[in-house]
Amino acid sequence: MRRGGELDGVRLLGNRTVAYMTRNHLPGGADLEALGRPLFAETTLDGMGFGLGFSVVDDPVQNKVLASPGEFAGGGMASPAFWVDPAEDVTALPFTQLMPSGTDPIRTQLKQLVYQALVA
Repeated sequence: MRRGGELDGVRLLGNRTVAYMTRNHLPGGADLEALGRPLFAETTLDGMGFGLGFSVVDDPVQNKVLASPGEFAGGGMASPAFWVDPAEDVTALPFTQLMPSGTDPIRTQLKQLVYQALVA
């Protein structure tokens, strides 16, 4: 997914398919904060939409995190997660086991550390 549907020079998904999957599909371009139920979220859902299977960052400033527009992510009940930032060529998969995930903002802290370490 990070490389637009290509792996080791082999096309697995069309690049337009990946672009469509990672675009916000919420009605009227709404964000998850307006439509979602943040039961287990450890961060704000402002500026974050939802594509076909992924949350999608539409507005990093509104989301209040270091991210790139178009970053997509997902997570699980006991805090495992992933995020993919095609603009920065970053994929992260923190596998934690912590319930509820809001108990410790480890995903948020890890993300901050990763983005602070990036050099332009």
